[in-house]
Amino acid sequence: MTLTSSLHLRGLLAGLLALGLTNLSCDSDGDAADETITTEQTLGPEDQQALLYLLEEEKLARNVYTYLGSLWGGRIFDNITQSEIQHVGSVEGLLTTYGVDYESLPPGAYNNEELQGLYDALVARGEADLEAALVVGCTIEDLDIVDLQAMIDQTSVPALTGVYSSLQCGSRNHLRAFSASLEALGASYTPQYLSQEAYTAILESGRETCN
Repeated sequence: MTLTSSLHLRGLLAGLLALGLTNLSCDSDGDAADETITTEQTLGPEDQQALLYLLEEEKLARNVYTYLGSLWGGRIFDNITQSEIQHVGSVEGLLTTYGVDYESLPPGAYNNEELQGLYDALVARGEADLEAALVVGCTIEDLDIVDLQAMIDQTSVPALTGVYSSLQCGSRNHLRAFSASLEALGASYTPQYLSQEAYTAILESGRETCN
């Protein structure tokens, strides 16, 4: 787990407990990376930890969206859940390629205690109503974009950079989708990890094609 990710999660958990995740807003799903990687390179410990953390972070998104979709219906959760399934597969592919052992836990269960706490808090918040559920979607994608950028900055392995960049592209599309859906309800999202300028730039740019 990266220091940046740990700090982000601690900040989010504190905010959830203190503020109940209020005043948070999303449109359309993104595509995951599907790359075939041929390499004999061994990953260093930082890259291995980043991949293991990312696997659980992507599973968290998939599991939260699956649950919220079962509560509130709507194509947005179904579509983005399918995209998150591809995201998880992309990370699992990297772990397999580089021979990094990982454990697959049942939905809603995580090895990382902070991710476990985040999952529990986000699910509880998303149960309130559809608006809250869409805010949860924005929050997850907001955090993912920032965490993926930290991973991109950390690694020097081109194969990892390529997959991280593709997943980040998908998260930008997801954030646009959730934000647009919130706006349709007359609500809006205030970014918690991205700067306001970066968030606005994402919304003002068109949907991307993610390779």
